[in-house]
Order: sequence, then C-alpha cells, then structure tokens
Amino acid sequence: MAEKTALSDYLSPQGADTMRAELKALAQEERPRVVEIVSWAASNGDRSENADYQYGKRRLREIDRRLRFLTKRLERAVIVDPAAQTVRDRVFFGAAVTYVGDDDVEQTVTILGVDESDLSRGEVSLVSPIARALMRTRVGDVALLQTPRGQVEIEVLNIQYPDM
Repeated sequence: MAEKTALSDYLSPQGADTMRAELKALAQEERPRVVEIVSWAASNGDRSENADYQYGKRRLREIDRRLRFLTKRLERAVIVDPAAQTVRDRVFFGAAVTYVGDDDVEQTVTILGVDESDLSRGEVSLVSPIARALMRTRVGDVALLQTPRGQVEIEVLNIQYPDM
C-alpha cells in the first residue's frame, strides 16, 4: 500500500537546497565549534556553576534537535519544481498568483512549502487559507477566502510560474 503524501511534505528545489545547506553548516561547523567550547568549559572544573558549560550543553541540545528535524524533513520531502509545471493556466504549488479582494487592492503571493514560505517576501504556505482558496483556480476565477471576519471573494488576475 502506497504511503500518502502530506501537503506539508512539499518543498521547492530552492527550499530543499536551503535546508541541506543549514544541515551541513550545523553538522560541520557549528556543532563541532560548540563541542569544543563545552569540552573546554568542562575542563575548568565545577560544572554546576559554569555558565559556559551550561549554555554550551543547552546549545548542543538545540543544534541536535534542529539536525534531527532537518534530516527527517528532507527524508520525507517531496521536491516539486514549479518551473517544470506543465499546466500553467491554473494555480498549483510554486505559482505566483496576483489577486484582488473586496478592498480592490492587488496582492501577489507565491505558494511554497510549509518550511520555506515567508510572508515578508510574499510567500505563503501551501496549507494556508489563501493558498487553499487559490488552488486550481484560473485567471478570472473568483475564489472564497475564509478569514476571521468571514468569507471574502478574491478574483485571480494573473498566474506565473518560474521559467525552466
């Protein structure tokens, strides 16, 4: 029986590369540096009142937790290249969508993976309400967006995918 892919597992190639780079930096640079500090601090004697030792051990736990997260995340990731999307007249993962709401303000969002989206750059998660409302729509379609203030109609004005 095939395992079902969760929407939260989708990542763009750039998002996966960013995670791999963070994993490498943590494992090859930061963790060895912190281990060295902890070893030095431990050699200074009483560990119960040694701030360098206690902080270092806490930082090692944080690094190890992040390493485990990144490793598991990359293992189950489904890498989807938006540039390879063949159906470009509908909204799917990786699309940059320009829409207008009831307030007549145009907005553009790019739909990316859960761990790579950043609203300050106009990137929204695939599982966000706006992405769910926009999925599979075409230019000219009106979608219903569920907001805390109730439903809002948004009209799709443009859909773009990165070039191959």
